[in-house]
Amino acid sequence: MTVYRLTVLYGHPKDPKAFDEYYETVHLPLARKMEGFTGWTIGKCEPLVAGDVPPYYMVVGLYAETRERIEEILATPAGQAAVADVPNFATGGAWFTYHEEKVEVPLTLG
Repeated sequence: MTVYRLTVLYGHPKDPKAFDEYYETVHLPLARKMEGFTGWTIGKCEPLVAGDVPPYYMVVGLYAETRERIEEILATPAGQAAVADVPNFATGGAWFTYHEEKVEVPLTLG
């Protein structure tokens, strides 16, 4: 199965607690108004070796059938509001990248 993914890489914020609170209480409710994604992943980065600092604070993946579909979703008022909100909390920066993702082994949970 092949899908497209928009990856958002969040740098380490100046105040992680403030980032987390804003992300959960303001940004996620805004982002959840976007309709059309086939899935989302959200994860805080962990170092490979204890004591090291990972290159990013958080990685978010937004999935759809095609890059064009992702761009359509982001062009909606809800998508524009979510993207415009990022500078309000991402004090460590945020990078966006697209890629086609081929799922080799289906993920099963449970």
